[in-house]
Amino acid sequence: MPEPPADTVLEPVWLVEATYAPDAAETRVPFRAEHLAGIRERLEAGVYVEAGAFADVSASVVLVRAESAEAAIELVRDDVYLRNGVWVEVRARAFGRVTRA
Repeated sequence: MPEPPADTVLEPVWLVEATYAPDAAETRVPFRAEHLAGIRERLEAGVYVEAGAFADVSASVVLVRAESAEAAIELVRDDVYLRNGVWVEVRARAFGRVTRA
């Protein structure tokens, strides 16, 4: 397999998927401002690389800089959505993020 271009780097991050409860479109409303503020804070701190949700409110995806899957899940576990049952499950998978050197 050919080598990637010299200015291309694969950054090891964790893709964390958080599954919404079936009634999340309604139950997230009182927590949404706090949730988004927490996401923004972690993005600005560089802990999160990217975050967003599927339009059908089935799950959210967060790219997390962490040492392990467990550490990535712990960072997301502190989210107001998980603490209040808006998210019902989280799981992490290793992800190679393509970036420039």
